[in-house]
Amino acid sequence: MSEAHGHSHGLVDRSITRSRAGLRAVALSLVVLLATGVAQIGVFAATGSVALLADLIHNVGDALTAVPLAIAFLLRSARAERGAGYVVVAVIFFSACVAAFQAVDRLINPQAIDHLLALALAGVVGFLGNEWAAHIRLRAGRRLESPALVADGYHARTDGLVSLAVVASAIVVALGVPAADPVIGLVIALVILRITWQSWRTVRHG
Repeated sequence: MSEAHGHSHGLVDRSITRSRAGLRAVALSLVVLLATGVAQIGVFAATGSVALLADLIHNVGDALTAVPLAIAFLLRSARAERGAGYVVVAVIFFSACVAAFQAVDRLINPQAIDHLLALALAGVVGFLGNEWAAHIRLRAGRRLESPALVADGYHARTDGLVSLAVVASAIVVALGVPAADPVIGLVIALVILRITWQSWRTVRHG
């Protein structure tokens, strides 16, 4: 009886430790991505770049996925964690739809883009912020065996590569091809859709 009692305490202790570690990872990555989004908002206001807008929408959406993940870790429930993973997938899909709509609208209604150096730097900031968040989530997700956290980590890592497309947009527009910006924005939206599929598979089979 005492052995069973001791074993039960071990499980509770591990559950609490796992919950705290998960919350720390989620909170830290949230701060990183929100800071990245704030930095990009200022540049978008100055440039009006659709490619940057697509990246910004996705980064903010990615930051907001911390909410269901945090709730799942607070509940210490595998079922809640899986549910949080599906919420993450839904947010990714929604951000892809918004980005695609904005890109198509800008193709129909072209707009000049200014401050190209700032635009390129915003893309670099997006890459670094997402890579940092990905490292935090992947390391914690693997250690805690959390499919939802791992899915969000891979999502953030791919977002970092997507942010580099903003740098490409700035370069191509500087070379005299302004239509490249909404086209790259549309490509980013398609990449986000691919991330949606990959994340859904990770959560479903995790």
